[in-house]
This record gives sequence, structure tokens and C-alpha cells, in this order.
Amino acid sequence: MTTGTPPPSRPATPRRSRVRTFLPLGIAAWLVLEIWLLTVVAGAAGGFTVFLLLLAGIVLGAVVIKRAGRRAFRNLSETLQQQQSGAVPAGEQRSGGNGLVMLAGLLLMIPGLVSDALGLLLLVPPVRTVLSRYTERTIERKMQSATPGTLGDAFQQARMHRPDGTVIQGEVIKDDERPAQRPDAGPRPPIAP
Repeated sequence: MTTGTPPPSRPATPRRSRVRTFLPLGIAAWLVLEIWLLTVVAGAAGGFTVFLLLLAGIVLGAVVIKRAGRRAFRNLSETLQQQQSGAVPAGEQRSGGNGLVMLAGLLLMIPGLVSDALGLLLLVPPVRTVLSRYTERTIERKMQSATPGTLGDAFQQARMHRPDGTVIQGEVIKDDERPAQRPDAGPRPPIAP
């Protein structure tokens, strides 16, 4: 069924960002470096030593992630209890830095010596502090330069007509005649799938 409207034209594809362009190349280079380093260490120290290093990284990473998760849950429950009792204002947040510790554990669990070195580096508190401050400043700068209301407006538009968020698929047909002027203007059936 055609409605007389022209088919939508395809917009020109936007340029890929530099991150999307170079990320696969960076991941491939990192994997090649990891494999090369593992073979060099295996040639110098033996395959069993490399296996024990990788196994130790996995175990240490799991322990680090487990402890950071427990600490994050404990901090969350303490903060909620203090907010309910009124000891801490609702706007005040206590930063525990568990995200970078979990990232360190994840890097330790990934097989490879470079990722293990980065994970161990993230476990050093001064490095975590510097990286956390840098990340926070970068995010604040990006948030200030972002156009206000883009994401919220998108959600508002999606729920503008239906408060429950239901989206009805269909097409709009504009009739030039008014229903009272049409001879067959009877009740219209409801739109339902």
C-alpha cells in the first residue's frame, strides 16, 4: 500500500570517529604484543613458569575483584543506613574508588603479561588517585561542553503521548476530505496489532 509520500532518502553516513577507527587496530596490536611477550618469557623461563604466572594473575584478579565488590557493597549499605537515619545529607557522596580496583582485577584476570603489569600498577593507591582525578576532570569537561537536555529530551519525546512508554507502529495518512463530507464516514475500527 502506498500513501503517496516519497520513500525516505538515506542520509549520508557520518564519518567514523577516531576511536572507532583506531580501536580495532589498537586491540590487535595489544594482542600481538601480549602473545609475543608470552613466547619470549616462555623461551627464557619455560612454559610451566608462564602457566604459573597466568594462573597467579587469574587468582589474584579474582581476589581483588571480590574484595572490591564487598567493599563497594559495604559502603553502599552504610551510606544508605546513614541517609535513612539522617546522619549524612542525601547529596553528599563518599567515593571509595572501587571502580579502578575492579578494573585492576579485570586486567589481572586477562591472560597476558602487559595487562597484568597494568593491573598491578592500578593497585598502587597514588596511581589510582591520579588516574581518578584525571578521569573526573575529563568527564566534567565533556559534560560542560555537551548540549543540555539532549538525552532527557529524547526520553521525553518517546513518552510524550503515552505515559506508559508504549510505541504504536503505524503510518499517518492525511485525508483532504472531512469525515462529515464523506458518504461512507462510519465508525473506524480501532488500531490494534
